[in-house]
Amino acid sequence: MTYSPANTIWVLLGAALVFFMQAGFAMCEAGFTRAKNTGNILMKNLMDFCIGTPIYWLIGFGIMFGSGTALFGWIDPFIMGDYTAVLPAGVPLWAFAIFQTVFCATSATIVSGAMAERTKFSAYCIYSAAISLFIYPVSGHWIWGGGWLAQLGFHDFAGSTAVHMVGGVCALIGAKILGPRLGKYGKDGKPKAILGHNLSIAALGVFILWFCWFGFNGASTVGMDSDELITSAGLVFFNTNLAAALATLVTMIFTWARYGKPDVSMTFNAALAGLVGITAGCDAVDPFGAAVIGICCGFAVVLSVEFFDKVVKIDDPVGAISVHGVCGSLGTVLTGLFATGVSTEKGLFYGGGFHFLGVQCLGVVSTIAWTAVVITIVFLLIKKTIGLRADAADETLGLDRSEHGLTTAYAGFAIMPDGSLVEEAAAPAPAVTAEPLEAPRKAKEKAPDAPVYTRVQIICRPGSLESLKAAMNRIGITGMTVTNVMGYGAQKGKPEYYRGTPVEVTLLPKVQVDIVVSKVPVRQVIDTARSVLHTGHIGDGKIFVYDVENVVRVRTGEEGYDALQTDE
Repeated sequence: MTYSPANTIWVLLGAALVFFMQAGFAMCEAGFTRAKNTGNILMKNLMDFCIGTPIYWLIGFGIMFGSGTALFGWIDPFIMGDYTAVLPAGVPLWAFAIFQTVFCATSATIVSGAMAERTKFSAYCIYSAAISLFIYPVSGHWIWGGGWLAQLGFHDFAGSTAVHMVGGVCALIGAKILGPRLGKYGKDGKPKAILGHNLSIAALGVFILWFCWFGFNGASTVGMDSDELITSAGLVFFNTNLAAALATLVTMIFTWARYGKPDVSMTFNAALAGLVGITAGCDAVDPFGAAVIGICCGFAVVLSVEFFDKVVKIDDPVGAISVHGVCGSLGTVLTGLFATGVSTEKGLFYGGGFHFLGVQCLGVVSTIAWTAVVITIVFLLIKKTIGLRADAADETLGLDRSEHGLTTAYAGFAIMPDGSLVEEAAAPAPAVTAEPLEAPRKAKEKAPDAPVYTRVQIICRPGSLESLKAAMNRIGITGMTVTNVMGYGAQKGKPEYYRGTPVEVTLLPKVQVDIVVSKVPVRQVIDTARSVLHTGHIGDGKIFVYDVENVVRVRTGEEGYDALQTDE
């Protein structure tokens, strides 16, 4: 066999990009979940690749690409057989094997997000191995290995069904058997929003995945040594980007209209939904078809997330079921409508009959059936033996600590009971030899008409702070303490939504300003603050007045009135 350097490099470059998708998935899943489980999420996304690689080498590749029967390849440990019949033109076996290995790992990693925050790590390792060992390879043989679906003309160019829908179905079954996270649903059955802790890294994950998807889809041409392949790759790149962009745009507008504001995390999901949806037919549809697929996925991901969250009550922290399962199947079926006939039969809307559309539907249904039955058996066996779900106490504490002995994935921050992050207090300063204190300065005798020491505490909106500071300086107040606080009072909070679920907003950000006065009349301070902060609306704030017994300056030992004065 004569090898093509262009084809080989193209396939290896694609493999590297698809491998880097693991980083994207890790960032998305970590960002959409709580801080107390970050280390666990990262560990899972590392290990599913490391577990899947040797297992796919040992058994999976042979099952998927062996020329056995229409249903099953062959058992070929360590890829020792002859695969000439399935190798792309000019591509050596090991280049093709690593390309397929990273696709297998992608399917396994999808499941992690839907089952996040309550799954035992040992259980995760086992079912991840099962996906790479036989679940993904068997259906992959039907679609890409010359199996019965391929013989019927089923078209899934880069894996909307073979990779993403398989992962999405496993995620659906796993999340259902596992049950929702503690506190996800109230006694009335209504879902409660559990916010992800870091949208910044979730956004980074989306951009990484979008970038790597050009390798996922583009390199699936498995060649670049002819005008036909070059043209096809250009179309694949364009369609991939177009579908993702339009899905994202549609979801932003749809959630804006539906919730009153554009939903950030749902819009992130939409980018992935568009990428998943176009993956099946990115080589077979024209840009118009890709645009329609992207638009459909943009609507579908929102409605699907709401359906699983609110109707069937399956807790999916990252939306993996909707993004990969629903949009993977949707994109595959829509290919049967919009295929132009260049690389497949013509779709129904382009002059083809119902045959191709029927084959696409059959492929989706049969792959769902195979995956659902086998993964259900795997999950139930795990549940009955080592257990699938972490203990309630461990879940509450966080899987970082209970599963990995990791106090926190964020040094310098504390994990609150709700899984959120707060900056920890600075560590105590190292002990030093203290210098002798100066003798305290004798406090000057207070004039008979000197004011008492009074603490004025002002709670106000953060946006009013600068105006308040300026006003206080104008009346001679030169010192104040400012603290960011959270407040709950008559103002309540505006109803907000996270992934379509109302968020209970009972605490609002406020600023607390503490001033101790003696010379400036207290009434002047109060009246000045009121004049600056008053708008006439709920939320203007409150002013509290306290008597202060004494004031001591630490550095000099001055007390009383002198301690409040600026050094001259």
